[in-house]
Amino acid sequence: MNRKQKNNNFFEKVYQVTRKIPCGRVSSYGAIARYIGSPQAARMVGWALNKSLSQKEFVPAHRVVNRKGLLTGKKHFGASNIMRELLESENVIIENDQILNFKNIFWDPCKELSF
Repeated sequence: MNRKQKNNNFFEKVYQVTRKIPCGRVSSYGAIARYIGSPQAARMVGWALNKSLSQKEFVPAHRVVNRKGLLTGKKHFGASNIMRELLESENVIIENDQILNFKNIFWDPCKELSF
């Protein structure tokens, strides 16, 4: 398998997990990386989500934030407020790009999904 095929397979795994995050909940780059068996690849999860707009099936990339609940990926949505607006439309409370009830709405695929 060449590098491009490996990346495509990784990216598809990221998209599959991200599509399972329920409305009104959020996960983190690291949690997704751990679930798909690449615990050191949180940054690569971010790269995959940055390319998710090219997918035919919607990938709710706005539901993935950093491990502290910060909207660190917001610049990849075009306008800097789109990620916040999408989350707020799902009743997620955000202040200064920080999810206020992060621990309560955090969705960990390792706990929520079976392997």
